Amino acid sequence: MSAGHAALLQPLRIGAILLPNRVVMGSMHTGLECHPERFDELGRFYAERAKGGVGLIVTGGFAPNFAGRMKNEPGTFERRDQVGDHRRITEAVHAAGGRILLQILHSGRYGYHPAIVAPSAIQSPINRDAPKALTSAEIEETIAAYANTASLAMEAGYDGVEVMGSEGYLISQFLATRTNLREDEWGGSLENRARFPLRVVAAVRSVLGTGPILSYRISALELIEGGLDEDETIWLAREVEKAGADCLSTGIGWHESKVPTIAGTVPHGAFSEATRRIKEAVSIPVTASNRINLPEDAERLVADGSADLISMARPFLADPAFVNKMKDGEAGLINICIACNQACLDHYFTDQVISCLVNPRAAREGEFDEAPAPEPKRIAVMGAGVAGIAAALEAGRRGHYVTLYEAAPDIGGQFTLAAQVPGKEDYGLAIEGFRRQLAALGIQVRTGHRIGSEALGRENYDDVIISTGVEPRLIDIPGADDPRVVGYSTILDGSVTAGERVVVIGAGGIGHDVALFLALGEDGERQTVSEFEERWGVRGAPRLHPARRSVTMVKRSPGSFGRTLGKSTGWILRQELKDLGVRQIADVTYLKIDAEGLHISIKDRVEVLPADTIVVCAGQVSVSRLAEELQARGQNVHVIGGAKLAGELDAKRAIYEGAVLGNRI
Repeated sequence: MSAGHAALLQPLRIGAILLPNRVVMGSMHTGLECHPERFDELGRFYAERAKGGVGLIVTGGFAPNFAGRMKNEPGTFERRDQVGDHRRITEAVHAAGGRILLQILHSGRYGYHPAIVAPSAIQSPINRDAPKALTSAEIEETIAAYANTASLAMEAGYDGVEVMGSEGYLISQFLATRTNLREDEWGGSLENRARFPLRVVAAVRSVLGTGPILSYRISALELIEGGLDEDETIWLAREVEKAGADCLSTGIGWHESKVPTIAGTVPHGAFSEATRRIKEAVSIPVTASNRINLPEDAERLVADGSADLISMARPFLADPAFVNKMKDGEAGLINICIACNQACLDHYFTDQVISCLVNPRAAREGEFDEAPAPEPKRIAVMGAGVAGIAAALEAGRRGHYVTLYEAAPDIGGQFTLAAQVPGKEDYGLAIEGFRRQLAALGIQVRTGHRIGSEALGRENYDDVIISTGVEPRLIDIPGADDPRVVGYSTILDGSVTAGERVVVIGAGGIGHDVALFLALGEDGERQTVSEFEERWGVRGAPRLHPARRSVTMVKRSPGSFGRTLGKSTGWILRQELKDLGVRQIADVTYLKIDAEGLHISIKDRVEVLPADTIVVCAGQVSVSRLAEELQARGQNVHVIGGAKLAGELDAKRAIYEGAVLGNRI
């Protein structure tokens, strides 16, 4: 056992079950829950995490009845003929030595289908459909449905269930005056509003008996007006314990909350104090969650008494062996979750199976070959951005002899630039993890080393992977050679310091990131928990930070800014820029740059934007000259990432291409 993680790796008994450690893989929807024909894939996905040493796994939510499903497709566990499908999941996990709970989740007004129901017929601001108010008889039927699903889960071999009572789903909707306007025994006083969740817990406990685990997910912080306050939450926690729960798993916020809860802008362990308050009020184990992605933070929260267990969901997408690496004293080799949400939540919300940007193997375990390559090759990877790193790592795992070349002084490429943006500091931690993983596999890394096609040819490599990335696209207007005009990379790498008045040309993801970087200032300090709480109004009205500079964003295309940003995180960046007073002008024509600034026309009106610095974020072009030269010399060449397609810079695609090629070469 690693001495550095002694508290986290201690066993813990929950109910009648002894867990080997305090680490939980928290619930997240994978997009496979609605497809029983793909439960072998789902079982393999969970089994890989069980093999990696996690103490307990919680599935994505399954609805107890038709009305409670998340989307307009299957996603319930309500019939006995579904038990066999679920056994394919539990048997895979148990064969790998793991424990797994089925989460029972009724979406209430958060369901995306016409049959949604809720305590009261109040439409959610994040849903186009209004729910039907449940009758008293339907409430009783729903309670029975929870118990039925719990009973079926036992038949299917689960080690218990988790009742989802957090994040704004049906149980939250009963508890909150925001969503419960009933005047019968299910509404009004807190005791009446809590009747539904407490009856659910009691009913589930009655069918589970004393052996299996009953976990209840409780909102430690609601982060919405009309939600439970701190005292009400403590009261509820105690009542849930009395009703029969074996442990409490803390959730944070509702999905309609205006406070970020899991994005990179949230400091590590930001909500641990809310978990600690609940832990001090009950005698059953309590689990902390949300923005805990580093082993040292997880260890600290258990060691200092903030929580009994730590729930991490996305970090187990990034690295299924998270726990085993800690146990083996190799925590530095953990593949760090960067909280980007691009391949997990954004996939789910766009009806794709989830994966992971920094680990494309996630939920694609069957697509990757684990066996050593039949014939080890000598492989050169040209460019140590994330595409090249992914290719080198996968090729190295299969036993190839890999040399990774990078012209810059260090590895990381565009990830290194992204790490300078406020809220993306974890990108830098990911690069450090990649560096250690490369070293552990014995991959030769030659930085500050630009090698031409002729010299490379003399090295006699079997295959050359070109991952030389992109370079910023220039603008072609009069005055573009003005010294005030700079590329985004020189701003983010610190080689150029912008003036007080800045114009950002371009409004893709990079343009938004650069605008935030400039408006907030480039002091490089990660936001503290207290600063985050103040900024977003966690405990009161938000207190906005003043902008460090005057920033104006311009783009040629019509329409609103930020439409291409991440579905689950884009709103945060748009809100940040709005609050910082960043001006945004669309549908412009760039005329010229002179001493006055950038001249633009907007619908036949000419305007001059005064600027001390003009930052170009107008896209990228591929750097692929080396590939063409090598191909002309007859070399076996593969092109990936930005070198293959610049387009909208896409780390998810680049890493996936690199990983697949490295695994199959």
